[in-house]
Amino acid sequence: MENDNLRLIVLDNCKEFGEKVNEHLNNMRDESKSYIVPIDNPRFSNGESKVKILDTIRSKDVYIISDVNNHSCTYKMHGYINHKSPDDHFTDIKRVIGAIMGHATSITVVMPLLYESRQHRRKGRESLDCAMALQELENMGVKGIITFDVHDPDIQNAIPYLPFENIYPTNAILNKFIDNENIDFRNLLIISPDTGAMDRARYFADMLKADVGMFYKRRDLSKVVNGKNPIVAHEYMGKDVKGQNVIIVDDMIASGSSMLEVAEELKKRGANKVYLTATFALFNEGIDKFNEAYKKGYFDKLYTTNLTYMNDDYKNNEWVETVDCSRLLAKYINTLNKQQSICNLANGKEKILCKVNEKIKNQNM
Repeated sequence: MENDNLRLIVLDNCKEFGEKVNEHLNNMRDESKSYIVPIDNPRFSNGESKVKILDTIRSKDVYIISDVNNHSCTYKMHGYINHKSPDDHFTDIKRVIGAIMGHATSITVVMPLLYESRQHRRKGRESLDCAMALQELENMGVKGIITFDVHDPDIQNAIPYLPFENIYPTNAILNKFIDNENIDFRNLLIISPDTGAMDRARYFADMLKADVGMFYKRRDLSKVVNGKNPIVAHEYMGKDVKGQNVIIVDDMIASGSSMLEVAEELKKRGANKVYLTATFALFNEGIDKFNEAYKKGYFDKLYTTNLTYMNDDYKNNEWVETVDCSRLLAKYINTLNKQQSICNLANGKEKILCKVNEKIKNQNM
């Protein structure tokens, strides 16, 4: 029988995902129980809040799971309906920690999308939000951080004394892609839409034994629009894309403009199939431009994950393929709770290459 010291605290921003993690943990441990500790997170009419733990967590190994990007959560303040921001969600995490610190044996914070991950480095007189948030969690007694495909893995240097598990869902995405798509994997090219995504593109290319190419954004440094220098053009470096099946790889889709511009440029250059992949599909400006680009044939499908909130109107589109990563997270939690090595969990290249070779073999028959 497993040690009974594992507990999950799932915030209201990721209930469905947390319940899936709980189900997978039961399957892995051949048990039938709930590891989820119920909590109450009420709001006062002025917008302030609190957290109350509704079951014991004394001497437990507690994992707090929160989707800080879920903008569908609402609360009333002075009679107005407010949508929770990432700041609200992060503050709720701290409330949970405040309620259990001193009672739990250890506290691990699971943020699939790391809070403030895009503000990971300072330029001039800017706040360094991600590093400050991680250090705040450390000071509150958190013993570890689990996240997925963090925007800049070097941010873990802000907390050098804490375990920082950055999980890549690449294998899960590729497994589903290979199962779904009947393309010629011998003519496959992996594209990075900018310099920042190059490491991810190289990883995809290594897994699939494919070539890699890159676009870089040429910007107008004399102007600032929405806090950034506007992009003048996307310049390409790499192998000729004509006739190639292309996978564009990035960690997240915010507005999506850059990725769609790259997809359009690839089609103009004669690419065959064009697939978009992103761990987090945020769609900050809606999906109208994606629907339009899909109708024009600029891309064939988007592969993303369920690691952050996406409303049903978005994820039910025919061009969206969502990869479930709850089992992957459950594996890490189960292994860490047992104090075992997680090294083998990241390996999967041999299995993926076998799948690709089998696809090629069947196509040659």
